[in-house]
Amino acid sequence: MAFLEIDHVTKYFSSPSGNGRVCIFRDATIKIDKGEFVTVIGHSGCGKSTLLNIIAGLETMTEGGIILNGKEVTGPGLDRMVVFQNFSLMPWMTVFENIRLAVRAAYPDWSSEKIAEHVRKYIALVGLKDAEDKRPTALSGGMKQRVGLARAFSIEPKVLLLDEPFAQIDALTRGVIQEELVQMWNTTRNTVFMVTHDVDEAILLSDRIMLMTNGPSARIAEIVDVTIPRPRARDTIIEYPHYYKIRNHVIHFLVRHASHAPVAEGSASESASVAPPLVVRF
Repeated sequence: MAFLEIDHVTKYFSSPSGNGRVCIFRDATIKIDKGEFVTVIGHSGCGKSTLLNIIAGLETMTEGGIILNGKEVTGPGLDRMVVFQNFSLMPWMTVFENIRLAVRAAYPDWSSEKIAEHVRKYIALVGLKDAEDKRPTALSGGMKQRVGLARAFSIEPKVLLLDEPFAQIDALTRGVIQEELVQMWNTTRNTVFMVTHDVDEAILLSDRIMLMTNGPSARIAEIVDVTIPRPRARDTIIEYPHYYKIRNHVIHFLVRHASHAPVAEGSASESASVAPPLVVRF
């Protein structure tokens, strides 16, 4: 049995006019192994973040189910931790206090000393030892997102959910934090589900890349296996002969193949089963 299973998940929203409903995506299905790093790429509006929020228990699905470690997901829980685009730090708390808040919630029986030791371990992992007493207003965007990552990893969730966590960070800082994320993941081997628009980021981080067609009625069309061996680094990954084959394939999909005709509400084809994703391996 897969560690995390997204089983024929479909999501509808009420249409803006109030007449009927709109299918955001349909029949999303994928099995993810424990410790696997999976990213999803697609154009805006295909439901990537909605699917992530459904896994987190922050959004309800219309049809289907999410199974984590043999149990159905029915709401939020500390076994799933989300890192959002907007940092989501408590502005009146220091770096240390922001992370300690999560650790206390996850491990209520731990002593203060054990909590402090655990928090400092993850502060060190993201290179913020000299900033642990600073509040978010004194931190750069990259430092804020490091705090968010440390907080998420510190509770050692079953699944780490990353919703474009580097979208608000400049390109140079983004590259540094990507490599720090790789190092943290290599240390913890959390199961990760990540939403991104960045093809190079997906290739650097992922074991598999889910490619979604455009919404409405988006679907998972392809799953690309990233066969480049680990450990990976930004300055060496481009030297692998099939790096550009993977990159070009993903870009070609997004430019040429992601678009498809929307399915009208109530049509015969709406209820038809969706073909399973094509598995692509180089």
